Amino acid sequence: MTSPTHPDTDLVALAARIEELYEAPTGDLTDEDAATVDHVLDLLDDGLVRVAAPTTPGGRWRVNEWAKKAVLLAFRTRGMETIECGPYEYHDKLALKTGYAARGVRVVPPATARHGAYLAPGVVMMPSYVNIGAWVGENTMVDTWATVGSCAQIGSDVHLSGGVGIGGVLEPLQATPVIVEDGAFIGSRCIVVEGVHVGARAVLGANVVLTASTPIIDMRGKEKVELRGEVPAGAIVVPGTRTKRLPAGKARLPCAYIIGDRSAATDLKTSLTDALREHAVSV
Repeated sequence: MTSPTHPDTDLVALAARIEELYEAPTGDLTDEDAATVDHVLDLLDDGLVRVAAPTTPGGRWRVNEWAKKAVLLAFRTRGMETIECGPYEYHDKLALKTGYAARGVRVVPPATARHGAYLAPGVVMMPSYVNIGAWVGENTMVDTWATVGSCAQIGSDVHLSGGVGIGGVLEPLQATPVIVEDGAFIGSRCIVVEGVHVGARAVLGANVVLTASTPIIDMRGKEKVELRGEVPAGAIVVPGTRTKRLPAGKARLPCAYIIGDRSAATDLKTSLTDALREHAVSV
């Protein structure tokens, strides 16, 4: 397996080398080793390597642990430096992403993305933040004050509304990143963390909070079905609570409810509008 635009890069050998460097003491890492790590960050930045990717279209996802290890190695091989961007000054170990015009990406000040995050053509970043290792697909909107955490995988034609928090994951290494598939709509102030997988064209209403342990209760059938960590494709999800008996008495604890399906009869914008009106979902 080689990189499409870097034919000299054998990714199998590169992955093996990163695994070796990750186990080596920090003091043993050389300038050549640092260059190897930087090369992986460049591949991540250009979208030629992904921290996670579907094994087949619409199929299960595979996490590339070695790519996450390369990101962690960068914090060992790089020193702190001052970065000046117009009136802004930063002090960090990682460079900021550049070359937006050539990439076909619109970035509204003071939006920030780190080098090593992939932004596909057509992405729009309002004042927001995308962390290293993340992947953001074509024509996705990252709205004002939304954050895309480290290694999160966001599909094409996704809308991350204002104030959305998509969690990052570098440690523990075995943790699966958050995945939001193509065409999903994530409403204002939603939080999606701990490797939750949001299916294609799903709609999360405003203020939905999803963690790995959040009950996602499917109300579409005659009987309730409880899910954890995964929103089915096309599902419409709203925040809710449910009663749980605790030692001190009953309490209302957060959950999420699936209350309907996003229609496939119309185009994405119309089906979204109809779905929100029908189910009175705020975004």
